[in-house]
Amino acid sequence: MPVPARLAPLLAQFDFARQRLGDRMAGPLMDSGNGTEVQVGPMTDAEYLWEPGPGCWSVRRHADGPGPGATVLVGAGEFGRDTTPPPHPEPAPFTTIAWRLSHLAELLALRADHTNGSHSLTRDDYRVSGDVATAVKAFSAAADAWRGALLSADDEALDTVGHCTYPHGSDPEELFLDVVWWVNQEILHHGAEIALLRDLYRLGNAAS
Repeated sequence: MPVPARLAPLLAQFDFARQRLGDRMAGPLMDSGNGTEVQVGPMTDAEYLWEPGPGCWSVRRHADGPGPGATVLVGAGEFGRDTTPPPHPEPAPFTTIAWRLSHLAELLALRADHTNGSHSLTRDDYRVSGDVATAVKAFSAAADAWRGALLSADDEALDTVGHCTYPHGSDPEELFLDVVWWVNQEILHHGAEIALLRDLYRLGNAAS
């Protein structure tokens, strides 16, 4: 099925954002932003779980319980992600790369399921990754699933309110085209945060 004209630029933006984030995490090369490639080493488990200060939210073993200020660990399997039921704390806790990457992969996987899948998965079904290698693979798989959901959408679907029934956002009340735009913003801004945290971790270790 041909990609609708309105979807094509958003699909291209998504492809660029997920590729750049994937390269920034795994290396060995990434786009510097001006068309040249720079070397980047693969992320380590220490970076993935690094807490820059007190009170961070992260990914933790269910057996250990939630971190400071959190009341719940969401996710299936051995690990879960710190959170609380709404309303969330203000100011928002600082979150680790593990938290942000788990959030990104989960929202992609669940939105894909609630677009052209079973329309049934919840955060409690999503398996949270406790190590960086598994987390990067999970992000890639979730991004592939979301891309498949995009490619299944025609012009009618783009204009349909509730085409995506993702239960942890306003998707059931939004045009699908608006949901697609929002998901791109999630990858762009969390991808930038993850890149900055990698830089800060590197600088801190260089100084020690």
